[in-house]
Amino acid sequence: MAIPSISLTPYILPFHSPSYISAFPWNLCFSYRDKKLKMAVSCRILLLSILSLLASAVVGHDGKQQHGVTYDGRSLIINGKRELLFSGSIHYPRSTPEMWPDLLLKAKQGGLNVIQTYVFWNIHEPEQGKFNFEGNYDLVKFIKMIGEHGMYVTLRIGPFIQAEWNHGGLPYWLREIPDITFRSDNPPFKYYMKRYVKMIVKMMKEEKLFASQGGPIILSQIENEYNHIQLAFKELGDRYVQWAAKTAVSQKTGVPWIMCKQKDAPDPVINTCNGRHCGDTFTGPNKPYKPSLWTENWTAQYRVFGDPPSQRAAEDIAYSVARFFSKNGTLVNYYMYHGGTNFGRTSAVFTTTRYYDEAPLDEYGLLREPKWGHLKDVHKALKLCKKALLWGNPGNQILGKDTDAQFYEKPGTNICAAFLTNTNSRVPATVSFRGQAYYLPARSISILPDCKTVVLNTQTIVAQHNARNFKKSKVASNLKWEKSSEPIPTVEQLPIDSKNPKELYGLLKDTTDYAWYTTKIELDPHDLNSREDINPVLRVNSLGHALLAFVNGKYVGSGHGSHDEKSFVFGHGVDFHPGVNYITLLCMTVGLPDSGAYMEHRFAGPRAVTILGLNTGTLDLTANGWGHKVGLQGEKLRVYTQAGSHRVQWSNVDDNRPALTWYKTYFDAPEGHDPVAIRMNGMGKGMIWVNGKSIGRHWMSYLSPLGKPSQSEYHIPRAFIKPTQNLLVVLEEEEASPEKIDILIVNRDTVCSIITEHHPPNVKSWERKDSHIRPVVVDVKPEAHLKCPNNRDIVSVEFASYGDPYGTCGSFVTGKCHAAITKEIVEQHCLGKTSCSIPMHPEVFFKNNDACPSVEKKLAIEVRCGRSKNH
Repeated sequence: MAIPSISLTPYILPFHSPSYISAFPWNLCFSYRDKKLKMAVSCRILLLSILSLLASAVVGHDGKQQHGVTYDGRSLIINGKRELLFSGSIHYPRSTPEMWPDLLLKAKQGGLNVIQTYVFWNIHEPEQGKFNFEGNYDLVKFIKMIGEHGMYVTLRIGPFIQAEWNHGGLPYWLREIPDITFRSDNPPFKYYMKRYVKMIVKMMKEEKLFASQGGPIILSQIENEYNHIQLAFKELGDRYVQWAAKTAVSQKTGVPWIMCKQKDAPDPVINTCNGRHCGDTFTGPNKPYKPSLWTENWTAQYRVFGDPPSQRAAEDIAYSVARFFSKNGTLVNYYMYHGGTNFGRTSAVFTTTRYYDEAPLDEYGLLREPKWGHLKDVHKALKLCKKALLWGNPGNQILGKDTDAQFYEKPGTNICAAFLTNTNSRVPATVSFRGQAYYLPARSISILPDCKTVVLNTQTIVAQHNARNFKKSKVASNLKWEKSSEPIPTVEQLPIDSKNPKELYGLLKDTTDYAWYTTKIELDPHDLNSREDINPVLRVNSLGHALLAFVNGKYVGSGHGSHDEKSFVFGHGVDFHPGVNYITLLCMTVGLPDSGAYMEHRFAGPRAVTILGLNTGTLDLTANGWGHKVGLQGEKLRVYTQAGSHRVQWSNVDDNRPALTWYKTYFDAPEGHDPVAIRMNGMGKGMIWVNGKSIGRHWMSYLSPLGKPSQSEYHIPRAFIKPTQNLLVVLEEEEASPEKIDILIVNRDTVCSIITEHHPPNVKSWERKDSHIRPVVVDVKPEAHLKCPNNRDIVSVEFASYGDPYGTCGSFVTGKCHAAITKEIVEQHCLGKTSCSIPMHPEVFFKNNDACPSVEKKLAIEVRCGRSKNH
C-alpha cells in the first residue's frame, strides 16, 4: 500500500497544547487502512510518535527548547522526554509549612518524582469574595517548594474534590446561591465554578508554575469521580461533563487536563483510574492516543469515628503497581503518600482527625516501614525497566495456570523488560520463561529489567520494618487542669423564634459544630406518674449528627448517628416536675457531607421531639415553639486563646465534672525534636486547641467493634508549640477525667529486618549500564539491612534470631531452631552505627554444622535507635 507524503509542519506547534488532538487530521489514518482496525490504530500511534519527536525538537525564538507537556498512547511527554512517573498525594492544608520540606524530601528519597494535591476551595474562599492563601493554605509556596525539590506537580483543581474533606471542598455559601444545583448543567453553579477555576489558573500562570512556563505543574484535573453521580442528573450530567472539559481546556495552561474515573472524558481530556488494582480493573483510556494514568492507588482506607483500624499490605500495593506498569501504565499516584491531619473542622462527616495514617509517611511524617521502603524498591526496579517500558514493543505470554509474562523489548537491541506474574493468591508457582526457571510466590510479580535477572519480587520484602512508639513526655507532664462550665440556656434567654426546630446546616452555616434549641412545657401533677420508678421519656428524632439533652439545666444524656447512618433516635428517662420545665438541646454536626448527588439538599438536626409516658399520653413538642442560638459562649469569647481565657471564671478540677465543660492547662515544649501528640484518655467527645489553634475533634467515647476508640492520639504540630507556657484547652461534651490526658513524643526508633535465605538481594545491588543489568556489589546475596531515622545510632539489639523465628516488628519470638550467637553477631555489625548490613550466610551463624538443616532459615532482628555517645 502506497502512503502519500503529507506535511506535518502545521501540527508541530499545536502539539504543545492539548488542542493538538482535535486539530490533527486523524482521517488520514483511516483513509489508508487495511481490513483490520488495528492498522488504523497503529497509524495513529505512529503519527503521534512522529509528532512527539518533532515536538521535542521545537525551539523558541531564543534558540531554547520550549517547555510543555504532551502525550500519546504510551506516556506523558514532558519537555520533549518520556517519563515514568511515581507520584504521591500530599495535601498542603493537612500539614504545616514547617513540615513540608521534610515530607517532600522523604517522598523524593522514596523514589517519587511527582506530588499530587487538591486545591481546597472552602479554605481559600470561606466567605464569598474573601480569600485566604496564608500559612498552611499557601498553595503557591507549596508548589514552588515541590519544584525546588526537583519534582513535578499534579494539581487537582476540582473544584469539587471529595477527599473526605468538609463539604467536598465546596464553600458553604455556595449552597445559599438561589436555584443552585451542584455539579450539574446548572447556570449558577457553572458561573461560580468557572470563576474559581479561572482564578486558580490565573494565580498559577502569574507565578509561572505550569510546565509550559518552566514550572513544575505537568497535569491539572477538572472535576472528580463524576461518573459516580452522572446518571442521577441524566442529560444535565452529560452536558456538564462536556462543559467542564471545555472550560478546562479553554484555560490554555499548556499542560493536559485529566478527569479521574470518567469513562466519557471528552477529548483532549484524559480519563484516569482510581482504585486498588487498576492494572486489572481499568478499562483503559477512552482513546488509543491517550496514556494510561492512575490518579489514586489507595494505600489504606481513611477512617471514620466508629471504625476499627484498617491496613493495606505493602506487598499488595507493590503487586498493584508492578501490574499496572506491566500493562502500559506510566504514572501511578499513591493516595495518600502522606495523609496528615484534619485540623479544626476540616474533616468530612464523621471522619477522624487522623487521615490515612497507614500511608508510607504516617500522620506525623515518619516513615512507615516496610511500606515506604518496599515501594521505594519497586520504583527502583521499574526505573531499571524505563527504556523498555517507554520505547519497547509490548508482548505477553501465558506461562501456565494463573501465570503469565508481560514483556517489552526493542528489536535489534538489548533493551528488554519482563514481568512474571502469579495471580493465584494461595499457591506459589515455578514457571519457565525464555529457557530459565523462575519461582513465583503466591500473588506476586517478579520484575526482570533485562528479561533474565530478577531484581525484585513484589511479595518478598527486603526493606526494613519499624514500629511506632508513643512515649510520655517528661517535660510536659503533671498537667494542672482548671475548668469552666458552659452555661446552659433556657427559652427565657433564647426567646422563641420559630414554631418548629430549625434545620441544622442552614442554622450553623458551617461556622461552628454547635447550635442550641430551647423550648418549655408546663406539666400538671396529673400528667406525671405517681410511681417513682417510672419516668417520662424525652425522645428526639434527629437527622444527625449528634446531640446533648438538658432538662431544667441538668444533663440528661447524649446520642449520635454514624458515618453510614447519620439519623438517630435519642431517648432517655427524665425527672420532670410539676410546673414549667425547660428543655434544651445542643445539636451538633460532625463535618459536612463530601460526596453524592444533590449535596446542597442534605439536612441535619432535630425533626421531631416528643415526651412519652405521661398519664395524658404522648406529647408532641415539635411545633411547640423553639428558640435558637448558634455556637457556644466559650467559642464566642474565644476561651481557647490566651486573651479569651481571661474572660471566664476558672476553678480547680474537683469531683464535679459536668457535661459541656471547658478545661485548660499549660505545658512546656516536650523534650527533643520528635513529633508531639496528645492522648485523650479519660475524655469523651469535643475539640482541642493548643495556643489558639484547633487540632481537631476528639471522640473517645465512640468505640469501634473492637471496643476501642477509633483514634486515641491527636497530632500537635511542633510549629504550634512555644518553648514554654503552651495553652491547652479542651472542650468536653461529656463527663470526663482530664487528669488522664498525656502529652506524648512520637518516634519510630524500633527498627527491624526479617528475611529468608530465599529472598532476592536488595534491588540496589543492580544497575543498568550499556543496556545491560549488572551487579554493583561483589557478593549478590540476601542481607539484612537496618538504618536508624534522623541520623540516630543503633544503641541496642532487642532481638536477634537466625533459624525459624516468627512474629512482627516489636513482637518477635524465637522458634524451635535458633543460632545462639545471632545477637552477638548482630551487635558486632550494628551497635553504635547509623546503618548496618548482616549477611544471610548459614556458615556465619552455624560455624560448625547446621543444627536444623531441614528448616528454611529466617533472620529476624529488632534494634532500638537513639542518641549514642558518638552524637
